[in-house]
Amino acid sequence: MDTADLSLWRFLFPPIHREGIRFVLIAGIVALAAHSLFIWLGHPLVALLFWILPACVYYFFRDPERIPPLDADAIVSPADGTVCLIVQVPMPEQLGLELSPIVWRISVFMSVLNVHVNRMPAEGTITKTHYIPGEIVNASLDKASESNERLLYLMTTTDGQQLAFVQIAGLVARRIVGFAKEGQKLARAERFGLIRFGSRVDVYLPQGIEPSVRVGQTMVAGETIIARLTKPGGPGA
Repeated sequence: MDTADLSLWRFLFPPIHREGIRFVLIAGIVALAAHSLFIWLGHPLVALLFWILPACVYYFFRDPERIPPLDADAIVSPADGTVCLIVQVPMPEQLGLELSPIVWRISVFMSVLNVHVNRMPAEGTITKTHYIPGEIVNASLDKASESNERLLYLMTTTDGQQLAFVQIAGLVARRIVGFAKEGQKLARAERFGLIRFGSRVDVYLPQGIEPSVRVGQTMVAGETIIARLTKPGGPGA
């Protein structure tokens, strides 16, 4: 059995996602140019401060490994952050469902300090994706689900239940990056995308599934259980 790397080196220098490599390099070039300029001007302490920039960019794009729970029925959080809203709403009409049942929606807000790699809430197949350009309002507000730029996903779990999740851009976020494609089957906690610089992810639970988290609770993507699937025809189905 593999063991987790608990070394100090891994703690100080976690792996970063490939999407962040070019941003770290750009930030490093900017820091090097500024450092050289202020050294020439005779301000070595000021010059050192510019190396904070690539360090912060590196930290933003960190991509630590996550271990999903053993419970096969667990639905996990797709994002690190804090639960900011739990409401009952119809499934998004843009997903083209013949019926739009009223379901529970759990919204997880990500600050710029959170890991921004998003992970699958359950195992299944992506059946539809839909991109919507929009406004940029505070992602913690309820209206962000209808107003902001967002990328919607509809998936069918391995036992045939439908679940949706949505990446939503926020005030600071300027790019939603989706990795998952229609027809692709992904495991629970597998990476499906990221959002750059602060945002939110909504999860629309299958009909009849109750959330098991509360507003204000801290989430860990791919690990924190937000609900549990019920067997088709079973209690709560």
